[in-house]
Amino acid sequence: MEIFVIINEQKLKAVLAENSRALALYKELEKGDIIINASDYGGFEKSGKLPSPLPRNDEQITMQPCDIILYSGQTFVLAYDTNSWSLTRLGKLDGIGKDELKKLLGTGDTKIRLSVR
Repeated sequence: MEIFVIINEQKLKAVLAENSRALALYKELEKGDIIINASDYGGFEKSGKLPSPLPRNDEQITMQPCDIILYSGQTFVLAYDTNSWSLTRLGKLDGIGKDELKKLLGTGDTKIRLSVR
């Protein structure tokens, strides 16, 4: 399954993980786009609250740049550097590198739109 992550008018493709949490996100996106007001956290991610919680299946993982993660069931995380924590993997951006992603996300708050179209 694929979704699109739109940041500053740039549309990026993301490949979703093969799990029930990613499927739940996809089903929510079939109802309409989700806009996330994301902020920097810890110098390694942008994160923001989803409109409704998704099922959790947290495990200790090391996220890598471009990973899409679910934290605490309702926080969408887009990693631009590495970090280890108990998280749920949702997917990964395709076709963009760490430096380009970090530049695209910029500093401060960023609107991230998720879409299936």
